Parts: sequence; structure tokens; C-alpha cells
Amino acid sequence: MAKLIGIAVVVLIVGVLAFIATRPDSFHISRTRQLDASPDAVYALINNFSLWRQWSPYENVDPNMERTYEGPVEGVGASYLYKGNRNIGVGRMEILESKLGERIDIRLEFIEPFAAVNQASFVLEAVEKGTRVTWSMSGPNTFMGKAMMAFGLMESFIGKQLEKGLVDLETAARTPARKSALMETSAASPSLAH
Repeated sequence: MAKLIGIAVVVLIVGVLAFIATRPDSFHISRTRQLDASPDAVYALINNFSLWRQWSPYENVDPNMERTYEGPVEGVGASYLYKGNRNIGVGRMEILESKLGERIDIRLEFIEPFAAVNQASFVLEAVEKGTRVTWSMSGPNTFMGKAMMAFGLMESFIGKQLEKGLVDLETAARTPARKSALMETSAASPSLAH
């Protein structure tokens, strides 16, 4: 009986490993959200890595994360190197393409705790009440990535981060507009002080 159970366990493990191996060699995860903010405000926050601290879900994982910015302040060639705790690791991002108010493509290089090169894309579309933003991440799948995809873990984990980032991006993009509107209102109102 024990021998039959052992054989069944081995067959099950081989079956699971075979199933994982048949998963796609690449992944693509995306989330879309309509933001109540102008395309210019949204684009500016994505196109400048130093502004990511206002909205990126990855910026608060390690409050002591080291950040280095290289190249231009924004747009093609701007790069961002980060080094954090074991939850954030070490990596580098570089803007590869930047079309004003339309699209930003970024090369993501993960160095530690695992090595990988992926791509992130932000596609912006002006709509009647703001901006529709699609944030996607794609890249090659390792065996571990295939295992995570097979059981829906990668889609769920990364998807939740993208969703949170889009919500926070909307908040950050609306903040300057709110401040500007308040300043205009106070400038137009007569002072009550005598």
C-alpha cells in the first residue's frame, strides 16, 4: 500500500512539473483605469522617475531604499537605480520611449534577488472625463514564473500592485489641479480681513 501511495505521489509531482513546463515562455499582465485627471498631469508623473515617490506602489516597500537618478530628468534616456531590503531588491529602470500624453515604455532590469529583464508600458488615452491609463508589464517566463502563472499567483500579485499604483497615480495627478483651483478661487475672492 505504501509503495502505491509513493508511486501516486511521484506521478502527481511529475504531472505538476510537466504542466508547469507547458506554460507560456512569456507573460503579460495589465490593468486599465480611467483617471479623473488630465493626460498632461498623468504623463508628467510617469515620465519623471523622481516623481514616482508620489504614486508608485513599489516606493513604500522599503522606506530606506536608496535611489539614484541618471541621464535626463525625464523622457528617453532617464534612468533610475534602486537598492532596498530583501522585499524590494536591486534594480534599474530606463525610459526607452516617451510620446507626450500618449505612451511611455520602460526597460525594467531586476538584479537582486533574481535577475530578469522585463518591460513596463503606460498607454494614455484622453477621454471625456480625464485619462484612460493602461499599465502593463511583460517579459520572459522562468520556470518559477511559469509556476506562479500556472496557479494565478503572478497575475494576482502584480495585478494588485498595478491597480494600487493607478489609484495613487490618479490622486497624485489631481493634487496639483486641486491646489491650482484653490489658489485661483482665493485670488478671485475679496479678502475678508480689514
